Amino acid sequence: MTALPGETPGTVGTDTPQDTVSPPEAGAEGPEHAEAPDASDAPDASDAPDPSDAPDASEGGESSGTPADEDDDAGGDKEAEAAADAAPAEAAPAAELSEAQAELAAQRELRERIEKRKAEKAAPIAAGTGLSGTAADLLAAVRAVESGEKAGTAFFDRPAAPPASRRPAPAAAQQPRTPAPEAAPTERTATPEALDAVRAVLTEGGAPEALARPAVGALGEQAAELLRTDPWQLLSVPGVRPEQADGFARALLGADCGPDDGRRTAALVGWLLERAALQGHTALDAEAVRTALAERAVGDPDAAVRDAVEEGVALVFQEGDEPSADDAGAADGEAEDAEDADVAREPVQVLLGLDRYALAEESLADGLARLVNACEKAADWAEAAAAAPGPSAAELIRTTAAAGLVAHSGGEAARAEPAALIAAARGLGLRALGATHSEDGRRRLAAATGDPDTAVTLSGLLSGAQGPGRDEDGALALDLLVVLDAPQLDVEGAAVLVEALADGTRLVLSGDPGVLGSAGPGRVFADVLASRACPQVVSRTPDPGPIGELVSGIGIGELNQVDAPGKEVVIVPVRDAGEAVHRTVQLVADSVPRAFGIPAEETQVITVGHGGAAGTRALNEALKQRLNPGPGRFGGFDPGDRVVHVPAPGRAVPGVVLSADAEGLRLDCGGVPVVVPQERVESSVRHGWALSAHQAAGMRWPAAVVVLPGDAAQGLSRPWVYTAFGRGERHLSVVHGVDQALPHAVAQVPAQERTTRLRPLLEALPTPDAAS
Repeated sequence: MTALPGETPGTVGTDTPQDTVSPPEAGAEGPEHAEAPDASDAPDASDAPDPSDAPDASEGGESSGTPADEDDDAGGDKEAEAAADAAPAEAAPAAELSEAQAELAAQRELRERIEKRKAEKAAPIAAGTGLSGTAADLLAAVRAVESGEKAGTAFFDRPAAPPASRRPAPAAAQQPRTPAPEAAPTERTATPEALDAVRAVLTEGGAPEALARPAVGALGEQAAELLRTDPWQLLSVPGVRPEQADGFARALLGADCGPDDGRRTAALVGWLLERAALQGHTALDAEAVRTALAERAVGDPDAAVRDAVEEGVALVFQEGDEPSADDAGAADGEAEDAEDADVAREPVQVLLGLDRYALAEESLADGLARLVNACEKAADWAEAAAAAPGPSAAELIRTTAAAGLVAHSGGEAARAEPAALIAAARGLGLRALGATHSEDGRRRLAAATGDPDTAVTLSGLLSGAQGPGRDEDGALALDLLVVLDAPQLDVEGAAVLVEALADGTRLVLSGDPGVLGSAGPGRVFADVLASRACPQVVSRTPDPGPIGELVSGIGIGELNQVDAPGKEVVIVPVRDAGEAVHRTVQLVADSVPRAFGIPAEETQVITVGHGGAAGTRALNEALKQRLNPGPGRFGGFDPGDRVVHVPAPGRAVPGVVLSADAEGLRLDCGGVPVVVPQERVESSVRHGWALSAHQAAGMRWPAAVVVLPGDAAQGLSRPWVYTAFGRGERHLSVVHGVDQALPHAVAQVPAQERTTRLRPLLEALPTPDAAS
């Protein structure tokens, strides 16, 4: 199965836990934006033990039970999906886990650095030590890719740039750049010769020719040579599973390959770590990797892990004592003889991770420490704090005046406090700006500050399409940046952002810790809070009204019955999925417009997953038939269709279809015109009357209809319910068919802890000015 446009890449899988590589915690919820499985899919090593939302359906829904849903979202590679479905007979059905071009480019960068590391490093990298390279290459990639100037792969075909010096504080503000319209990223064009060579190798190995283009995208122009010498490199292609790669290798190598072939075990380790990253982890416990390898018929998992580390496929980290040479391969049960041991050693956790995420976490930790320590602390903002609209806003202003990094947490109403901070800073003559993850968030922030120039989207800020642009040193020309919806920050995006800030710039991370987390690997906001690396301000501003009261209770694990005299909250009981779809269409098209004057285009349907009888696919089909019927003459779409566009992994952008022509499908995404090339429409655009909760995170609508059919019960968790129920501003309808599963999820199914290294890295760095 292919991850739909708008799904988190790689989070679609099975509820069968036999290949689980996520840290096993009984009953734990997986990353909040993972999608629940297709029941027909085979077990997948990246899939945490997550029950599907529809056990009897052909496709599961979005799960926030174990691996939960995570916003967000990449379009699927249809060529790879079709090819995987037609893979060799001995291969199990593939669960296509699509990845965008930037991620594929990073894989090539990883392989280049592996060769360099082999010659330079004979021992594992310990936590907290420096890594080769910086986030400068990522920054350049984001700026060009988001602007549509280049494909992400273009930045990784040349040697990495030397480490950049730390940026000085910006000088006088420059003239703002002219904003550029958002554009869909373009794919790298493979040469006909490379495609022909790869097709020949694939045919010889019994694999479908349709894999040629994604193989070249993943492995580069040398894909044919790589596949012939190491057939298990086929695992680098999105959607290909180990069973398929094994069949391909047997066809090419015959008796020369076996389950313990070093090429196979190295590829499996990398595959397991990549799939775990799609579940939100930046590293995995070495024992979990060894267990998953044993389930893949690897005879000596310890040796396989050691070899993978020596080959540079994975890095090994150990919190605490310096790791020994064979820590990665040592069994957990192995202990030193008490008679020989002078001092009993406490058990330590050995982690395995990929270069790209290690680089991002190291860079992010260093960058945050730089901001904490480089800020001028003697600023006098007392007068601005005294004029603040409330005590929490005043506290935030005072705290920011004395700190380079601040964490601010609160609900929807608390967003007024960062707005007050931005207004106060600009009143002091500072270059202050707020960044959000969506156009909807940007509009709401601009309304709160009263100045549209104070709000940008993160993608627009980094690409230069929005905001003040860069100073002469390449840093963002800002004195204060406030990032709203901070839980949506993944570790790579956060590293790029922090690298773009000059010394002396103040950074405020603001968000609601109760919502679903980032689509990409990491839990940046949660790790910053847990590390106590900076001052923290907790808002005392409650969310108003019945919806605010309901959501506040959910946040502490209580599903309360609230008084809603104006029918702000309505529960609509249903018996089955068919009735759930019928009542949802009725609510959107008739009941909500009639009772509240909210048109259908301002009502958002949110459900647990994409599959199932009442998932987003079924609901979008029913809503289109009622609200905008048509033949779908533009690749399944008609003018007026509500859609969600996925320009990059982790970004789901709502829009409306305007038209189509030879250039592609023309969309209006929050007032930004977007043209999606014809070849990318199928993989990056889907109907958007109904969204998953992770797609809706960070956005709000006048009315929300949350659909909970009976087969979605196992996909619920507290963060999912908290996020979904909080998307309606004036009205919330709950189409309820899960009985006691809803209060059970709110009370007893919290968010899963992702395995990351950022928190210990932050705790280990010298931050003398951080809060204790």
